[in-house]
Amino acid sequence: MIQSSSSALHTSALTSLPLLARGKVRDNYAVGDDRILMVASDRLSAFDVIMGEPIPGKGELLTQMALFWFDRLQGIVPNHLTGEAPESVVTPAEVPQVVGRSMLVKRLKPIPVEAVVRGYLAGSGWKEYQESRSVCGVPLPEGLTNAAKLPQPIYTPAAKAAAGEHDENITFERTVEMIGQDLASRIRDVSIALYEKAAAIALEKGMIIADTKFEFGLTPEGELVLMDEVLTPDSSRYWPVEGYDEALRSGANPPSYDKQFVRDWLESVRINGKPWDKTAPAPRLPREVVEKTAAKYREALERLTA
Repeated sequence: MIQSSSSALHTSALTSLPLLARGKVRDNYAVGDDRILMVASDRLSAFDVIMGEPIPGKGELLTQMALFWFDRLQGIVPNHLTGEAPESVVTPAEVPQVVGRSMLVKRLKPIPVEAVVRGYLAGSGWKEYQESRSVCGVPLPEGLTNAAKLPQPIYTPAAKAAAGEHDENITFERTVEMIGQDLASRIRDVSIALYEKAAAIALEKGMIIADTKFEFGLTPEGELVLMDEVLTPDSSRYWPVEGYDEALRSGANPPSYDKQFVRDWLESVRINGKPWDKTAPAPRLPREVVEKTAAKYREALERLTA
């Protein structure tokens, strides 16, 4: 059952639990010292800037998609879900802010590496390829075009940035310096395995996962655990198979189920005759862009779970 609220939740306001942090999309609350309540708001960020207008129903759709993928990817690596109902840790009055859009998860030590896997050349990867014929230090063949499928998925990590700043693409060697050879290698190998399984499942549903990012944490015993969100349109680039071949031939970005719709609008908008400089505050999103973005998120989940 795909639920969607008529009213949007831009920012949660739970008072029964201590607020740990507000991210671009999620508000995290402490539940004791070993669990976290993650509430997915309807906020949208693009170019690492939070938009002023929420996307109605987005938090619920993201949560349901993440739960779908956590279920399908079991067996590759443990995940952070506790299996407990999020509604059980808040007051009855706060349940409407939590139901359908939250996960009650284990509290882990986050690893400061964004584990990015690319199966196709797009976005910043395409820009970097044009300059160096490589992405994050991974050499690629000559002659690739925008949206081209790569010979095999590549691991192109990024260093997590502070709030409001851009994540920085880094080499695998840099991750070894940050977290050690063993952990860096395990994250790389697990991330590629997760991507390959998910990409195959999505393709059966007529969807291409061009790229995605995973986040990991460690338990007190040192076990590697998949955490945060997984394979949502916020953390992944989804394309429908229809229209892909035509876009590839023309060199255009394929139709998208993710934030690319908003990104493209932001790239085209002019403020006092000049392009937006991608710093806060963001331009106000027109109602049409909000509605089309909400529809894209809905369509992605419906297609995936059909």
